[in-house]
Amino acid sequence: PGEAAQVNDRVELATVETTMLRRNARDLMAAGVTVRLPETVVIDTGCTVGPDSEIGPGVELHGATHVGTGCTIARGCVLTNVQVGDRVTIKPYCVMTDARVADDAVLGPFAHLRPGADVGPDAHVGNFVEMKKATLGPGSKANHLTYLGDCTIGRGVNIGAGTITCNYDGVNKLPTVIEDGAFIGSDTQLVAPVRVG
Repeated sequence: PGEAAQVNDRVELATVETTMLRRNARDLMAAGVTVRLPETVVIDTGCTVGPDSEIGPGVELHGATHVGTGCTIARGCVLTNVQVGDRVTIKPYCVMTDARVADDAVLGPFAHLRPGADVGPDAHVGNFVEMKKATLGPGSKANHLTYLGDCTIGRGVNIGAGTITCNYDGVNKLPTVIEDGAFIGSDTQLVAPVRVG
């Protein structure tokens, strides 16, 4: 009968939306996804989640978000048009939009991936790290309190706490390149354009 429910006001709209969201969660659970407190999650039609993944309470998946197999999306995360690989761990309260996360990466808690963020395999993006139009290479780590904007970071790089890629000069956005194996210490400001070998 829910298929023929009428929507004449905001109360009925909320009722129909709740029915649809519960159905989406139920379909994922039937396909092998663990959904914790399914009455609290928001999973848009069109989002996909691979088997043996776990969706925590209060998670929202929007747009064309795809989550791979064996992933953990913890409490309160909001993902919009995000491509997540396999065996990825996303800790609580991360917000991601128009981003990509490769296999075996670990993010959060409280990480923010803005459009164009690309996290490589086995990379780590930690608490209060923001990325925008930035690539973090395989095995690289930015674990604390960092802004990475308009930058390309290679393989096996360490980004210390409090690092900022100063990508805006007041008129133009400028790039930063950090090459493989570089070690960036804490409280470093890289004033673009700059290349670190």
